[in-house]
Amino acid sequence: MLLSLKKLSSIDLILALRACSIVIQLSLVLFVNLVLGYALPWIPLIVIVLVEVAFNGVSYFLYKQQITIKSRDIFFQLFADILFLGALLYFSGGATNAFVSLLLIPIAIGAVALQVSGVMALAFAAVGIYSLLLWLMPMHVMHGNMEGHFIGMWLNFLFSSIVVCVVVMQMAKTLKEKELTIAKFREEQLKQERIMALGVASAQVTHDVATPIASIQLLVEDMEEEGLCPDKELLAQLKAQAAKCGEKLTTFRDTAEDIRSNKASIKLCTEIFQQIQNYCQLYYPAIAFDFSDVTKGEKISADSALIPAILNIINNAVKASEHMHSNQVKLSSYIDDAGDTWVVSILDYGKGFTPEQFAMLGTEVYDSEQGMGIALLLSNASLERHHGQLIISNQQTLGAEVVIRLPLISH
Repeated sequence: MLLSLKKLSSIDLILALRACSIVIQLSLVLFVNLVLGYALPWIPLIVIVLVEVAFNGVSYFLYKQQITIKSRDIFFQLFADILFLGALLYFSGGATNAFVSLLLIPIAIGAVALQVSGVMALAFAAVGIYSLLLWLMPMHVMHGNMEGHFIGMWLNFLFSSIVVCVVVMQMAKTLKEKELTIAKFREEQLKQERIMALGVASAQVTHDVATPIASIQLLVEDMEEEGLCPDKELLAQLKAQAAKCGEKLTTFRDTAEDIRSNKASIKLCTEIFQQIQNYCQLYYPAIAFDFSDVTKGEKISADSALIPAILNIINNAVKASEHMHSNQVKLSSYIDDAGDTWVVSILDYGKGFTPEQFAMLGTEVYDSEQGMGIALLLSNASLERHHGQLIISNQQTLGAEVVIRLPLISH
């Protein structure tokens, strides 16, 4: 039973509670009239209950066809409950009825499911119904000290309404914040597990490739010493490529060691951007880079994984531009208006990102004709370790812009 209630939506739960209350109301009317012998107005009470039954049935079939339920629908249902309950109380003793405190239930439900404005409107409606019932009470009932008693009950109801609004709303807000925090933690944990799996795979590949590269370097050196290769230029190219692969493996090991030991240092933004320029001009001589650096002596705290993270994004930008037969990529380095963040803008002239890719960029691995987004995923994880931010957007005409924001070190 508890599991089935958890699966119900807010509107379904309200309709189910109203169905239960209808059964209880009808049972109480019959019990009071037939068993206890109180002279309650039978016909008006039965008519109100039947109207409530019809309203609940129509609401059930109406909301059953709707996929999404809005807050105004929940408010309308709770407001109707206050009106039905007020009508029943009017014909069964008014403000003297012991069940008048049931007007607090719609307020409590609204405090969980509605915004502040909706909850306040329900509270005003409930207090207004109670005040009207108190105002319409016959004068002969207000004899002796009973008038002060009923006014005290009204003040107690007003105070209870305020307490329910404030306390229940605050508790609901706290629970929602905890749920969001837990969901965010689980999402981050899954993301870190995927990144860890990619890191383990990269380390394994690096370990497996290191031995063949070392063997190739020894083989090239032996061929050079013994003169087994007549083409000296080809031999020099092989030697240079093998040395470059060995250099990359060494860099990877150093980066992994820095990440493992959480080793960071203070670096100038200008120096980092200059290293990025050197890399771009060395590895992409056919690309017409447009560099712009207006930083001065600003500094950030970074480890050796920062530059590879930025270079991964630049590599994606180069590939996107080449895919559209363009050789232009624009890189800008500047300090934001607040003066506390270093901004690196990477603008390509490709075809941009699709809406589906936007939902997964930097957080998921996806499949596309330009890659699987693994480099961007790892870059985003590295920037988050540096307390940075990655902002991706499409240009109005062509291509995409990736903005990297990193906090500066305050003096």
